[in-house]
Amino acid sequence: MPDIDHFRNKLVAAREGIRGLTDARNAATATVALDQCSVGRLARMDALQQQAMAHSTRQRAEQELRRIEAALQRCDDGSYGYCAHCDEPIDPRRLELEPAATLCITCAEKRDR
Repeated sequence: MPDIDHFRNKLVAAREGIRGLTDARNAATATVALDQCSVGRLARMDALQQQAMAHSTRQRAEQELRRIEAALQRCDDGSYGYCAHCDEPIDPRRLELEPAATLCITCAEKRDR
């Protein structure tokens, strides 16, 4: 049985770290001005590319926040640390590396094949 409080603290810290980057990400995904007089074509293309990368990063962060929130919910309902597929305990070493993991390493490897 994993130390739930230890992993809850890791999850909360990860959640706060992701949330702390939200403002910077939002600024980076702001609408790019297309005024050719004020910005050259290459600069606009570069800005659009940076905007697309920031948008992708934001989507990944939102997905990770959902995984963290789900893991915190499992901490609360007593199902944290058990594989969602086989219901066996997830090795604490795996949880140490990926606190929001839902599958034991065996089931995760089967899924990835």
